[in-house]
Amino acid sequence: MSDNLILVGQVGGAFGVRGEVKITAFTDDSMALVAYSPLLRADGSVALTLTGARPDKKGVVARAQEVATKEQADALRGLKLHVPRDRLPEPDEDEFYLSDLIGLEVRDASGAVLGRVRSVPNFGAGDLLEIAPAGGGQTWYLAFTRATVPELYIADGWLVVQPPTVDETEVE
Repeated sequence: MSDNLILVGQVGGAFGVRGEVKITAFTDDSMALVAYSPLLRADGSVALTLTGARPDKKGVVARAQEVATKEQADALRGLKLHVPRDRLPEPDEDEFYLSDLIGLEVRDASGAVLGRVRSVPNFGAGDLLEIAPAGGGQTWYLAFTRATVPELYIADGWLVVQPPTVDETEVE
């Protein structure tokens, strides 16, 4: 994926029989997807040019120039939709986009470098940091919470993590 593209939604499939698509929005305002149109694929090519939309439970139900039938809409199920970062509003002083975390150096509380943030996936239970170890090897995941990531220095290119400890006395 291009570094300047931000994930803003994902196609859920068809809505009805007239070629409308359900889009799960990853934005504060789901209707903003219309203003960000055209929505792009991860490679930067145009995926959907929205011509209209209405709010839905998880996002929007939209019409797009590229989709005329239910079958075409269903074929797009799972398609991730992006927009160039420069088309999104700048985050407030204490805010950031999750993509800003990718590439940051990961340090522990003593300052020792543990690795770098490789990605920020969300499999449904909250955002995770996928961390590539400094010495190589298997990546590992850490829940992205204030408790596990107490300090962020995005402008300086690093963050501090406090991985949870496992108390073996509680394991049965």
